[in-house]
Amino acid sequence: MAAQKDLCDAIVIGAGVQGCFTAYHLAKHGKRVLLLEQFFLPHSRGSSHGQSRIIRRAYPEDFYTQMMDECYQIWTQLEQEAGTQLHRQTGLLLLGRKENPELKTIQATLSRQGVEHQCLSSEELKQRFPNIRLARGEVGLLDKSGGVLYADKALRALQDAIRQLGGIVHDGEKVVEIKPGPLVSVKTTSKSYQAKNLVITAGPWTNQLLRPLGIELPLQTLRINVCYWREKVPGSYGVSQAFPCFLGLGLSLAPHHIYGLPSREYPGLMKVCYHHGNNAEPEERDCPTTFSDIQDVQILSRFVRDHLPDLHPEPAIMEHCMYTNTPDEHFILDRHPKYDNIVIGAGFSGHGFKLSPVVGKILYELSMKLTTHYDLTPFQMSRFPGLGKAHL
Repeated sequence: MAAQKDLCDAIVIGAGVQGCFTAYHLAKHGKRVLLLEQFFLPHSRGSSHGQSRIIRRAYPEDFYTQMMDECYQIWTQLEQEAGTQLHRQTGLLLLGRKENPELKTIQATLSRQGVEHQCLSSEELKQRFPNIRLARGEVGLLDKSGGVLYADKALRALQDAIRQLGGIVHDGEKVVEIKPGPLVSVKTTSKSYQAKNLVITAGPWTNQLLRPLGIELPLQTLRINVCYWREKVPGSYGVSQAFPCFLGLGLSLAPHHIYGLPSREYPGLMKVCYHHGNNAEPEERDCPTTFSDIQDVQILSRFVRDHLPDLHPEPAIMEHCMYTNTPDEHFILDRHPKYDNIVIGAGFSGHGFKLSPVVGKILYELSMKLTTHYDLTPFQMSRFPGLGKAHL
């Protein structure tokens, strides 16, 4: 048994934004926490890197919109603690055909939850955002609280805060073995540790850690193309022009959502991406471009040509990111079905960054056996057949 002074209250595996916020809440509540990361920080191998993410209250599901209230509060608190801006309000413009069922559902959710929003007809959209070209029958829904999160700055702020609160961050240590028990033993490429509790937030590597523990989650890992498009006139789609983030729903040329953020990360370039990717193991992130990648970029090129006429319709820069999705695209926030001191957070990619302040709080509460203030039914792994109990 480890000496008591070396024993952690919790070990968190994975220093993406979910793991960082989990460690942050643990440390903030005086818990002895060790955050382990297999790569040296900062890195671009997972799902939390890059300069920007969208933040929004606009969701079809009430439970996400409700969670976002507290998320905004915690993001503001972290900004104040870090003394640096982590968020910029630009508004989020949802684009879709007037009869689009998802657009109608989101509008109903915003109305029920009392979120300030505005419905924009085709004519109103043309007047307000003249550099967006609309297809016939397309309308807009503006979530005024939406905006941009500065992702890489947020990660640095969190990691600094964890250390300042007394938490320990070890990067460059890959976990090679987990031994469950009343005390969980975690062996890395450098050392072995013990803790009363373990939280796994390992993104695309989640199942590699869970298989030896008797379960495999229905997670799909995707490689996403992150594309930046050059403005014909610099600043046309910039934050200085009050251009919003946008999300295109159910557009005829794209089976999946298309989203964009005002130009800022690279001067004169706007981030416009396809909310979909192609099956890939995490180690394949930097493999050569595939035919499916080319097809996805062609969809984006047509969208840019038709809807954003002040951008050149070929990407100037293309990067890659990993998504980890569940079949219903809702998170997994749950305890291991056999070892109740092992907590799992998974399936966040594509929309998890903005919600990470509350996700981290929930994972902290689960690990400490505290009562959570949210209904976790949508996030339990038992919603997937065969995952109510471990296959041991």
